Amino acid sequence: MNTSAQQTQFEVLNRLYNMKLEQIKQASHQGHSLRNQVLEAEAEAIFKALKSAR
Repeated sequence: MNTSAQQTQFEVLNRLYNMKLEQIKQASHQGHSLRNQVLEAEAEAIFKALKSAR
């Protein structure tokens, strides 16, 4: 993958990760523990993808 494509992938993953963190915050305030667990698992998967995209 070329540098431009890697940067684009990193930016998309970063945006997704930030959005997922916001969803986790909202779910925590609403008391949705199961939803929170799912969101945390998704955030962790995105974070791992971010690490490998560097």
